[in-house]
Amino acid sequence: MRGWPLLLLLAACSAQAPQKAEGPPDLESAAIRAGLIPDPQRGDIAGLYARDTDRLCIVRAGRGYRAGAYVDYGDALTCSARGPVARAGETLSFNFAPDCQFDARFEGDRIVFPGRVPEGCARSCTRRASLAALDVERLSDSPAEAATLRDAKGRLLCEAGG
Repeated sequence: MRGWPLLLLLAACSAQAPQKAEGPPDLESAAIRAGLIPDPQRGDIAGLYARDTDRLCIVRAGRGYRAGAYVDYGDALTCSARGPVARAGETLSFNFAPDCQFDARFEGDRIVFPGRVPEGCARSCTRRASLAALDVERLSDSPAEAATLRDAKGRLLCEAGG
């Protein structure tokens, strides 16, 4: 009988604490794992994006990327901007000019500009047009197609090697 408490003590010490069960994954993570939506952390951003008359091209440039945006509201209300873009996960950092730098969201096959962009971006636009809230979806991941995007003046926005 004297050894009985010792055996109980040894049994209690050797038992492992129950592992905490993880909660269910969020819906987006589950959809990514199932292949229903692309993983914005892994997808390449290069391609041609559009919605209605708004266009965005992104091409590789050395170790990084170049982007060009064209917005056409009609009645000569347009924006045309181009410059480098860097990626950090789901964030794209556009640098269209020293006073026109901002972050946008990359959602796999969709890119969304912020609702407000720096005032310096207005120089890329005519009259009341704006780059703010540009929301485009991928049309193509072909670098050749992305490189053909032109603005209203016929300038290439994502020319190869540019």
